Amino acid sequence: MLQCVPAGAVVARTVLSMASKSASVVAKQLVHTPRNTKDDGQFKTWKPLAPTLRQRRMASRKDLHKGGPMRELTVAKRRTGGRNNTGRITCRHRGGGMKRRIRLVDFKRTEPGPQQVMRLEYDPGRTAHIALLKHMETGKLSYILAPSKLKPGAVVQSYMRAKFDGQTTTPEGAAQEEAETSEAEAIASLFRPKAELSAELTSKVIVETGNCMPLKMIPIGTKIHSIGLHPFGRGQLARSAGASAQLLYTAPTGLAQIKLMSGEVRRIPVDACATIGQVSNTHHKHETLGSAGARRRRGWRPTVRGTAMNTHDHPHGGGRGKSKGNKHPRSPWGKLAKGGKTRLKVNPLVVRGRPRR
Repeated sequence: MLQCVPAGAVVARTVLSMASKSASVVAKQLVHTPRNTKDDGQFKTWKPLAPTLRQRRMASRKDLHKGGPMRELTVAKRRTGGRNNTGRITCRHRGGGMKRRIRLVDFKRTEPGPQQVMRLEYDPGRTAHIALLKHMETGKLSYILAPSKLKPGAVVQSYMRAKFDGQTTTPEGAAQEEAETSEAEAIASLFRPKAELSAELTSKVIVETGNCMPLKMIPIGTKIHSIGLHPFGRGQLARSAGASAQLLYTAPTGLAQIKLMSGEVRRIPVDACATIGQVSNTHHKHETLGSAGARRRRGWRPTVRGTAMNTHDHPHGGGRGKSKGNKHPRSPWGKLAKGGKTRLKVNPLVVRGRPRR
């Protein structure tokens, strides 16, 4: 026998079920509404609707692209949870977090010609922002590290494979030129002032933010980032948010000298690449996540203190109360954790090491 249910009751049940399912979604949307957030161009803060939001402070991203990345310039990131091929933990405190895609950033910058900045994007895999470039002649798309103060619409270019008066900066061209250079020209070049040679190379390039070129083409004292360690190799130094280095010395051949933010001065081959300017997102060091959940969403698991473990789990473990057995602070494997010497070899390319305590 059929029972007649009032239409109002059906509507009420539907509303209650929808409310119970979407309560968390509505709460998240309420937290991130413009009236509950404040973005002054430097930092984004939240109204303390929850205790975790009171101390949260993130660098502003209102000038970045709101959509997703270019799909063809990304690959899927397969996670291991800190385990190796046998399933054992080799990197502690890793696991979980949101799914990500790795952005394929061009660190070599070998494509010559002007490239226009289409937009700036957020990259979850690094602290710096990235810029989407479109080649103005071929239409090829690529990602680079976004320098500070780089705006959409700007034009950048690379001089890593540039040609000047029959000369080329490619490794193949450099080898060919050395073979074709006569003995008399080689002897004459030895007596030419290095400053004059360097001025010739510098006058043929445009030294502007975002342009990439060998160290021998950059004026002394310029701020640079994404610096290579090998001739015509990829950029490896000064790539995190706000990082930069200063060029102290360069020459047409041999080794240049740069000063890193740590205070270390080291030698780099003059044919190594470098990009003009400072890396973007300079306010990243002042961010505060505000909650343990924010760390978990980024793929970090909790860290347990050694004094809270058992004796066989950590050198600080065991005992009664807060005691580490009159031992110097150590890692779980017995290595000194504070002030112990761990470097066995001296890098011959380091002119002056960074200041140490």
